[in-house]
This record gives sequence, structure tokens and C-alpha cells, in this order.
Amino acid sequence: MPARWAATLFGGWMAVLAVLFVLAPHDAQTPVRLLAGLTAVVVVTLGVRRNRPAHRFPWRMLTTALVLSVAGTALYRLPADTALADVGSLMVLVSYPVLAAVLVAFLRRGAGAPRDRAALLDSLTVTAGVALLSWSFVIGPNLQDAHAQTWQQIAFPLADLLLVGMLARLFVSRVTAPAGRLLGAGLLVMLLGDIGYEMSLLDGPTTVVGLGRFALYAAAGLAALHPSMVELDRPAGLPAAQLGRGRLALLGIASMMAPTVLLVRMVRDGEVPDLTVVAALSALTFLLVLARMADIMAGHRQALARERALREASAALVSAADTDEVGDAVRTAVAHLLPPDTPHSVVLAVAVAESGPTDPGTTARIVPTRDVDWAVSVRLDHFPMTLVCPLVLTDRPTGDPLLGVLHVAAAMPALAGLVRSIEVLASQAALALERIGLSQEVIRRNSETYFRTLVQKTSDVILIVDEDDRIQYASPSAATVLGADPTGSHLHSLIVVAERSRLTEALADLRTGKGLAEGLDFRAEAEVVLEMHGQDLRADPTVAALVLTLRDVTERRRLEAELTHRVFHDAMTGLANRVLFHDRLGHALQRGARDGSVVGVLFIDLDDFKKVNDTLGHAAGDQLLVGVANRIAGALRADDTAARLGGDEFAALVENVQDPGAVEETAQRILAALAEPIAMDDGSELTAVASIGITTTPEADTADELLRQADLALYVAKGAGKNQWRRYQAHLHGAMVERLELRSALDHAVHEGHFLLAYQPIVDLQTDEPVGFEALVRWHHPTRGVIAPAEFLEVAEESGLVVPMGRWVLDQALRTAAQWWRTLPRSRRPYVSVNVSARQLRDPGFADQVKQSLAWAGVPPKALMLELSEPLLGDAHEAIWPVVADLRDHGVRIAIDDFGTGTSSPNALRRHPIDVVKIDKACLDDLPLVTGIVALARSLDLTVIAEGVESTVHRDLLLRVGAPLGQGYLFSSPLDLTGFSADYLFPARV
Repeated sequence: MPARWAATLFGGWMAVLAVLFVLAPHDAQTPVRLLAGLTAVVVVTLGVRRNRPAHRFPWRMLTTALVLSVAGTALYRLPADTALADVGSLMVLVSYPVLAAVLVAFLRRGAGAPRDRAALLDSLTVTAGVALLSWSFVIGPNLQDAHAQTWQQIAFPLADLLLVGMLARLFVSRVTAPAGRLLGAGLLVMLLGDIGYEMSLLDGPTTVVGLGRFALYAAAGLAALHPSMVELDRPAGLPAAQLGRGRLALLGIASMMAPTVLLVRMVRDGEVPDLTVVAALSALTFLLVLARMADIMAGHRQALARERALREASAALVSAADTDEVGDAVRTAVAHLLPPDTPHSVVLAVAVAESGPTDPGTTARIVPTRDVDWAVSVRLDHFPMTLVCPLVLTDRPTGDPLLGVLHVAAAMPALAGLVRSIEVLASQAALALERIGLSQEVIRRNSETYFRTLVQKTSDVILIVDEDDRIQYASPSAATVLGADPTGSHLHSLIVVAERSRLTEALADLRTGKGLAEGLDFRAEAEVVLEMHGQDLRADPTVAALVLTLRDVTERRRLEAELTHRVFHDAMTGLANRVLFHDRLGHALQRGARDGSVVGVLFIDLDDFKKVNDTLGHAAGDQLLVGVANRIAGALRADDTAARLGGDEFAALVENVQDPGAVEETAQRILAALAEPIAMDDGSELTAVASIGITTTPEADTADELLRQADLALYVAKGAGKNQWRRYQAHLHGAMVERLELRSALDHAVHEGHFLLAYQPIVDLQTDEPVGFEALVRWHHPTRGVIAPAEFLEVAEESGLVVPMGRWVLDQALRTAAQWWRTLPRSRRPYVSVNVSARQLRDPGFADQVKQSLAWAGVPPKALMLELSEPLLGDAHEAIWPVVADLRDHGVRIAIDDFGTGTSSPNALRRHPIDVVKIDKACLDDLPLVTGIVALARSLDLTVIAEGVESTVHRDLLLRVGAPLGQGYLFSSPLDLTGFSADYLFPARV
């Protein structure tokens, strides 16, 4: 029988019994009441068997309550038996807490039902208000009435109050199942009947109580027959999020009970009820309302905090770039949504095409963690309950609305208040995931378009080759690079025949997983060089072949070859450079060690090449270098190597000879080749003169040692003169080491001031009185003692140390002259003569330095004479004479030292700013030469000083020819005159 028909029949039957109950006499009402109760018990039992709820215990308790009510009412109505009436009353009274327990069981809805604190407070508030009414109008008057002597008059109102509280809790919880509403309505009608009976107990009929019981029986049976009765024992839904109007009105009515009771009692009875009970119940009601308001405020604050957390999560999800960032944003948001320091665990399971999370439905719900997919449950930290919220987009373009599932595990009270916020967060996360997915799809499609365009437009040739090495696909650039579209042809046909076997090996390596070597080049039939790269994509179902990339590197390889040549060859002459020469020397030594042949190294340096650059210009110098390179290369055999090491330095490598004499013959051929004039572009001719240093493997067996020996031999050749060669000899090494040690010690001496000055007088030949002193530098060596200038000046000139040393000599000499000028009379103040080199004169600021030294010493310019060597009169040193002229204009006298030994012409003396000519010692024995020099100097208004006067014969000769001044050991050897008195400088005449 359908449930609706069964309910209709049962309802009709109960209505008939209710009418019979009302119409029957008082003595006949008990059987009707008993029949109605038994019918309800039977129907409830049948309904439980029919609908099979998950939990039958509440329904069994309901059946028990009905049996107690029916049996108790029957016993209570037995005539003239007070003891059975009391038992019946007790049974009926016990049915009330049993009914309350039924409501408690339904309210819990199983183990997973969340606690609703708000509903509990509201129901307690209503119960307190009803309790105040019950006390004021039922219980209190019954206790004060002298005729109220039975316990039922107190116990039944209290039992009614218990059911009122449970009903209030039931209705406040918004029970949605029709079965629950039917049962609640029946209980409410029964309570109204009880209250009506209790209000009219002393002076009215009792039929109203029976009708209340009929309502309970009918409601119980109808609830058990209704299919929704199975929903009453399921986990409850979420508590009401807000305080509705109905509940607010209910709370308001309950709060106004106390003043209403006071007002009614005073108006109706003219007396004030028991204020102690009224005050206690009023205080309880007020505290419950305050607690409810506090919960509302706390909920409001929590709602604001959750709203802020959701806004922050929304911002983070909008900026999320991938799924991991979405997960991080969701976990951060959940941590902010929960109360601080609440233990929890969050798992965001994202659905994928192949497999995804278990279908969670479409709404959020709290489920036992054991019911969650095992891959997720193991990550939820053993929390018993989990909030499962699906990420659903109903209008998703792909058709499947589920993007994933958000799982939040925590304590049950925390989860109950989190559901709605998690639903909002899940919707935002779903939108973020959908946005990321769509963005990735757009990027993927754009990338496909981009790479398709690249393949179509790239200059590289992309080929897809099958297992038979036949070309299945060729990019459009193949026609340009290869001259035609190779699609369908065999790959080997593109490569020259000589390299096809190498191509076969390369493809075999690619197919076996070895891959292609980097920069693997093949020459194509189209006369281009192709660089091949490949990848084995046979396992990729979209390709299933080899993919080869061919790049035209013809021009690149040409440039690489050219750059390689430039790296190892001199750009100007085309000869090997230092790097290539050193490399070939190493290989030659290895071959010589194997076959016993001799290896020779020649260092070639042009003599006076700087003069060519200074006089004819660097362009002419470059032409000369090219001509020299050609001459050297032409003088060598095919096995030999010519190299330019830099500047005007060349080298030659001679190998595969058996006799060291063959190396010397090569040097002689080079000198002979350079002896012929070299034609220049302007039609002129230049002759290159070179010095050559030679060494061979009998002297050394390493490249570095051979190069060092050849350099030493070249140094010796230059020292011996021009246009010749010298072979390395062992003693040259010691001399060079000694020279290097001397240079190092000289550098230390310059910086530490280990020099002395000796002064040799320049005397008037007529009076033998000194008119000046030449400052001569001496080196006080720490181990060798005092060293004469001839031993270290050349080293100082080569190393450049002559510049700081000359500065020290000038300052020291001027300081000594200043001492003389302060102590001697004006008529006897001598000047000081200082030698300067060409390198000093070329030093920037030399003239300013001399002027500053004069100013610092405090002597006039005429107290200083600078001596220049005679070679500086040549044309190669024209650059120094403006500096000399500046100093002469300042008042410093200029002397030419060692005149007469060179090839200077009288015209050179006339053209340059000179005051004094010093005749070299070697000229004193040549009377005509001395006479000519003195006459020439007198004609040019130059003063003559004769050097090296060592005998009276020389002095008399000089006096006869008219030379005014002399200098030499006849008068005095160089002395340290610093601090000496005037009497020492100018002894009194006898």
C-alpha cells in the first residue's frame, strides 16, 4: 500500500476515534483512548519496518512513550482505585522525559551533527519565559492552594516545561523533514491541551487533555508512515547563519515574559507574585539573551575577519600564475578563516583528464575523513571529520563542471562555522584554476602558432626522415638552401659522395641513442657546407621519425678559417705570429728528438728601424717591414718557418737539418737577402740592416730555453755592431744574468739614493783658478763598493732609470752650488756642470723640472751648465732642441760634451742653442784638430773647455792655440767637495 494511502486511512481512523471520544460519556472515553493509543503504537511499528531508518532507537523510544502514555491513562481512569491511579499517573509522567529523549536523539542526527550554540541559547530563553508563566499561573498557585495536595499538580507542569524546551530547540533548529514537523506539531497540541487542563483543573472538563493525547498519537503514526522519517536520524545541516525575524520575535516575547507576568498578576489578582522566583527566572532570561547577543557580536567579528580573508585570498588568486600558487593562496586563506592557532589540514585536489578526485557531488558537506579518497585522507593529519567542498563551474566551456575538490580537516566545531566561507573560497579558487587553464591553453595555442611560423620562416632546413632515410617533410627554406625541394628523395643524395659513409654512421649513432656530434658538417651537392643537428623522435606518435636540422654554415666556416689564420699569423706581413711560431717549435723539437735532427732558432731584429719611422713616417716603416718579411721568407727552405714576433722583431725556425752549420748558413742567407735595397711605393729604395741571434738544439732541448738563448745571442750581435749574426755561447748567459742583476740593484739604488757626487774643477788655464765644477755621479754599491759611471750608465739609459737618477744628480749638484754661493765672495762663485742624456730631455716636463730645482736651491740659472753628448747634434734628435732652447733662454748655459769624436758639422753648432764646446780628451794629441775647433768656437762665439788635461804639455798646447779653460787630472781628480771651505776651493797664491 502506498504511504499516502496508509497515512490517509490512519488519519481518518484517528479522526473518527477523536469524535467518538468527544461524544462518548465520561466512563466510555477510556476504551476509545486506549484503542487510539494502541493503533498509534501499531502504526509506528509498521512505519519503522516499512521505511527502515538508519537508526531505529529513537522510534523505539517513541513507541515506548506511547505505550506508557496509553497504559498510564488507562490505569489512571480505573474507578475507585487510588493506588493504580497513582501508578498510571507515574507512567504518564515518565512518558514525558522519554518523549524529550526522542527529540534529543532526532536533534543530534547522528554522530556527525554539528553543535548549534545559537539554537541552544534561543531554546533556553524560550523555556525560561515559559517557566516563568508556568510558575506564576500554575505551579506557584498550586503550591499556595490549600486544596492542592497531590504531587501530579506539580510534576506534570514540570514535565510539560521539559517538553516545551525540547520543542523550542526542535523548531528553532529549522527541522525541514515533514515527519519531524508532524511529530513536533503533535507534541505542541498535546502540551496546549495539558496547559489548558492545568489552567482549568479545578472547575472544568478533562476532554481537552484527551484530545491532546489523540493529537500526539495521530502525529506519531503519521510521522512514522511518512517517507521523510528516515531523514530525521541523518547528520543535520548547517546552523542558521543569521538571526531570523521569527527567532528574534520569539526572543523578544520570551524577554518580555517577566514584566507581562507582573502586570497581569497585579491587575487581575491585585497582588505581586513571588518575586524571588520571578527575579531568578528574569535574570536567567536576561543572561541567556546577553549570551545570545555576545555570540551574535562574535559571529559578526568573525564574519568581518573572514570577509577580509576572502578578499585577500581573492587578490592572491587573481595574481596566481599556476596551480601551486593557487594551492598556497587557498591554504593561507583557510588559516585566516579559522580561529588563530587552530590545528587543521588543507588538501586541494585538482581534477585532471586521466584521473581526478572521487566525485564529491556539487555541494559542500562535512563527512568522516575515512570516507574521503585514500590519497587525500592520508594527508589530513588524522582529523576525524573533513569539510569537502567541490570546485564547480556550471558554465565551464569544456563541459565538465568539476575542476577539483577542496578538503579542509579540523575539529568539528571549527568546520561547522567554516562551510559557507569555504564555499566562497572554493568558487574563487575554481575561477582562478579555470583562468590559469585558459591562459595556458591560449599560450599553448599561441606557441603552436609561433613555432609553426618559425618553421615556415626560419632559414634553417628542417627535415623529417623515415627509417629508410627518405625525406618525408622538408621546411620551405630547403628549396633556397639546397636549390630544390628534397621531399621524397633520399637523404644521401643531398650530400657529396665522399661524405655519404660518414652520414650513414651519424644516422646510425642517432638511432642507437648516441646522438650527433656537435658541429657535424657535411658538404652538400649544392656546394654549401651544412651543419647537421638531429633528434630521434620515433617514440613520439606525432612525429615517429628522425628530425634533422641543416644550417648553411658556408660563410661562417670561411670566416672561422680566416679568423683562425689571423689568430696564428701576423696581419701585416702574413708570417706566423709568436703563438704559431712557439707551437711549431714544440712540434719540431718532438720530431728532432725522434729522428735526431737539429732544430735551430734565429732571432732577427732590424737595426735603427726607429729612425725610419721618425724620419719617413710609419707608413714607410710598414712597407719596409713587409719587404723584410718577404726577404726572410724567401731565404728559408720550404720546411722552415718565418715569423714576426712584433714590431721590428722577426724569427726563423730551421728544422730537419743534421748540422748546426746549416742554421748559420740560413742566417748568412738572410743577411745577404736584406743587403739588397727594398723598393718603396714612392719609388725610393731602403736598405734594411739586421742583427741575428742563433741557437740550436745541441745547446738546449726545450722551446723556452732555445728562445731565451736566441734572445741572448741577438743581444750580443747588436752589441758587436750592425749587419751581423752571433751564435749563442754559454758564457753569454752569465754576462746577461750579471747585467740583469746590475739593473735590479740599480733600480734599488735609485729609489734608496745610494749615489755619490764627485766634482772635477774646470779651471782657467791662465790663472789655474777654478771657474766651475763638473758633477760626476758615483754608485756606492753595497757589495762592490764605489762603481764608476761607465759601468752602469748604459744600463740606466736602457732601463729608463737615468731619468730619476738624473733628477737626483741635478738637485744634489744645485744644492751644493747653493752652499758655495752662500759662502764664497761674488767674484769667486763657480757654476756647476751636470750631464744630461737624450732620454732625460725627451721626458715630459724636463725644462720645468730644471727651473723648479733652480728655484728650490735658490741659485740663478747661470750657476748651472747642462752638458749634452755630441751625437745629439744629429738630425734624429731634433725634438729635444726646443727644450734646450727654452732652458738657454731661461739663463742656463748649454755645453756639447766630447766634441771632436763624432761627425758633427760646424753648421750643427751654428743651428743649435749652444754656449760651450768641450773638446774630447782623444783630440788633445792632434794639434791641427784642436786648433781648428778653437778657431771654429771663437768664430761662433762659443767658449772652449778642453777635457782630459793630464800634463803640462797639454796645458801649454792649449794656451798657445788660445783655449781658455781646461779640465783634467793635471789640475785635480774628481773630489767630494760638499761642505768644503773657500780656502780649499781657491787656495791662496804663493
